[in-house]
Amino acid sequence: QVQLVESGGGLVQAGSSLRLSCVASGRTFSNYAMGWFRQAIEKEREFVAATRPSGSSTFYADSVKGRFTISKDNAKSTMYLQMNSLKPEDTAVYYCAARLTYTNPYYTSAAQYDYWGQGTQVTVSS
Repeated sequence: QVQLVESGGGLVQAGSSLRLSCVASGRTFSNYAMGWFRQAIEKEREFVAATRPSGSSTFYADSVKGRFTISKDNAKSTMYLQMNSLKPEDTAVYYCAARLTYTNPYYTSAAQYDYWGQGTQVTVSS
């Protein structure tokens, strides 16, 4: 069993930055492929960013490319999402996810992940 706990969300103005954290427990964190997703009100959950188990390579949705950075600190069992130049359309609940098996370069579908955190709210005002 894997437990994921997100933190770092909040209410900020457009143009601001936030850093989300996702702390994992339960199994060897360095073996997980990880991802960030978000879900706005009345919208489907969408992919934001993904990283390989080592954290050495990353992949982003076009909507956040150049503004968000995903990173993975295996020594701390923690994944981060640094969000810069935030926009009102970034407002959503952000979720971290873990996948225990790794065969593809990246995983961008929510259905491909095995474990999820409870989410953290990010609200960006204009």
